Amino acid sequence: MAPWPYPLWIAHRGAGKLAPENTLAAFRVGASYGYRAFECDVKLSADGVPFLLHDTTLERTTPERGAAGERLWSDLSRIDAGGWLNRIYAGEPPPSLVAIATYVQRNGFLLDLEIKPTPGTEHATGVAVGHACRELWKGGATPPPLLTSFRPEALQGAREAAPELPRALLLDTLWNGWFDIAQALGCVGVVTNYTLMDAALIGRLHGAGLRALCYTVNDPAEARRLLGLGIDGIITDAVDRFSPDAAGVFE
Repeated sequence: MAPWPYPLWIAHRGAGKLAPENTLAAFRVGASYGYRAFECDVKLSADGVPFLLHDTTLERTTPERGAAGERLWSDLSRIDAGGWLNRIYAGEPPPSLVAIATYVQRNGFLLDLEIKPTPGTEHATGVAVGHACRELWKGGATPPPLLTSFRPEALQGAREAAPELPRALLLDTLWNGWFDIAQALGCVGVVTNYTLMDAALIGRLHGAGLRALCYTVNDPAEARRLLGLGIDGIITDAVDRFSPDAAGVFE
């Protein structure tokens, strides 16, 4: 397999259980625990600006309501995306992809960037994110993001826009044809729900030259199981329990 530049341990949505997910505050908290790679979700504003948010709608993580993708970036950038978790984070905005790219590159961090399109914009979002990442990481000292998505159309769009950027297919079930799709998209890896990953699946992926990663692993016993199987990446919320600097885990 080709050399793999990404760390084994990846902080989910920054450190999305200890600080507001998908914000710079969450990245800073994850970094304070020694993490050097971060997973986050990116979608497009109504005027085509890539920014970080997991949900299609705003109500779970902001005081606003409605589809985030229907708002202009000038509006979204002023929303409080932190106060829902703790008032000490009140006023923390949803960051643009530009802001996140600046932060991770200046600190030598790496990114697992999940393309999370507003429904109906899968291909267009992949194209826009691919173009943006190509420009933002052009000539950079750190490897570019690993672009991931549950939506093959989004990965296809990213491939058309920036074929040189690495891609991985996200899976919550092993649906019919997933393996052929991953290969057809030129993926370098597959990221599954941790409950799906076993020795046979890792063997199949590694045998095809693909890396095997899992989300969201918060239980030490599961982490040990996956480490024993030779997993290539573990995405976790438990940044305060798992050490990113060693193969072992904290109890």
